[in-house]
Amino acid sequence: MKYGLIAGSGRFPLLALESARQLGHEMVAVGIKGEASPEIEKLAPRAHWISIGQLGKLIDILHSEGISEIFLAGQVKHVSIFSNVRPDWRLLKLLATLPRKNTDSLIGALQRALEEEGIRFSDSTALLKPLLADEGVITKRKPNKDETANIDYGRPIANTLAGYDVGQSIAVCERACVALEAMEGTDQMLLRAASLVNGRPITLVKVARRRRHMLFDVPVLGLETVNVMRETHTTAVAVDANSTLLLDRGDLVEQANAAKIAIIGIKGRSS
Repeated sequence: MKYGLIAGSGRFPLLALESARQLGHEMVAVGIKGEASPEIEKLAPRAHWISIGQLGKLIDILHSEGISEIFLAGQVKHVSIFSNVRPDWRLLKLLATLPRKNTDSLIGALQRALEEEGIRFSDSTALLKPLLADEGVITKRKPNKDETANIDYGRPIANTLAGYDVGQSIAVCERACVALEAMEGTDQMLLRAASLVNGRPITLVKVARRRRHMLFDVPVLGLETVNVMRETHTTAVAVDANSTLLLDRGDLVEQANAAKIAIIGIKGRSS
């Protein structure tokens, strides 16, 4: 069976394509211009490129390739919806039906539009299950007493935030919420938080959406965020076990250990 991959930014789509090739699956890539890495052309048997507003072109590509099952991998910056991107008539029609423009509404509407064309979404982590965070301490160092208190304080807040489909992460310092993630993403949130706490240690709390599927918008932790954590004196991170991808897991854990950053997976998705 032939699969399609809609590729956004970051390592997620590259790792998914590598895994598909190793497993012998034919996976055609459709890269979002300005988001996806050119490396998808080396990893996929065929790669197409579309602008973020070209829903009609996306559907035409998938039909021409005979694809009825797709994966979404990688981030598409939410602020792109508010940029100067010109939607085609199909996307314009879709956007006109939305009561709001949060992630669930936007991608949910895309999912319904593609299903009407006989194209269904699949679990975006299906090819990368070994990279999902385990339950328990993942690094050499476990969270200390203060970090654990920050995590216990922060998870209910992060879960509520995720329930409103605003963001997935919060920054906590001394059991106070310093910053909430919105459209800027985790790394920019941490930089903003660091500017507010005068060098005091920050704890990052990242949770999954309040949904029972893994079709899109799966939380990820990657090397870039670990580098930002080091820069911002973010000393620990808690993620939802079994529903958060640790991209380049071996290198990520190694770098976290070198920086004495604690990573812990906590049981259960947000619900």
